[in-house]
Amino acid sequence: MKCVNAHFRSGCLTGPSHSGVELHGFLSYLVKATVAGLKYSVFGYKGKQVRDNIHSHDVVRAIEAFAAKPRPARSTTWVAGRENSVSMIEAISKIEQLTGKKLNWTYVDENRKGDHICYISDLRKFQSHYPNWQTYKVAR
Repeated sequence: MKCVNAHFRSGCLTGPSHSGVELHGFLSYLVKATVAGLKYSVFGYKGKQVRDNIHSHDVVRAIEAFAAKPRPARSTTWVAGRENSVSMIEAISKIEQLTGKKLNWTYVDENRKGDHICYISDLRKFQSHYPNWQTYKVAR
C-alpha cells in the first residue's frame, strides 16, 4: 500500500447530527434558535457575511473519492462552494420561511473575532481530480 500525505480540514459543516452553538455551526444553531424561540445575535458586517456550507454526507463522499484514488501532498478544505453559500440575512429569511416561525434576533455592531466577511471556496481543482464528486445542491 502506498503512503499518501494528505491534510483535510473543514469549513462550515452541517448535517443531521450537527449540534451548533452560538459562535460555531451557525446553520444548525440558527435553526435551533428559530424553532425554540431563543434569542440569536448576528455579529457585525450588517449580517451580510457569507459562508459556504457543506453537508456531512458530502464530506464522507469526498473522503471516499480521495481514498479510492489518492493524490500525494494534497491539502483540502471541505466546503461547498458558491452554489451552497449564504449570508446571515439570507439564512435567517430562509429558515423563517421553512419553519414558519420568526427568529428573535438582534444585531451586535461588532465583528466576531477572526471572522471573514466572505468565505467561498473554489472547488474546481478538487472536482477536476474527482469529477464524479459533487456537493448536494441546496434548493434556493
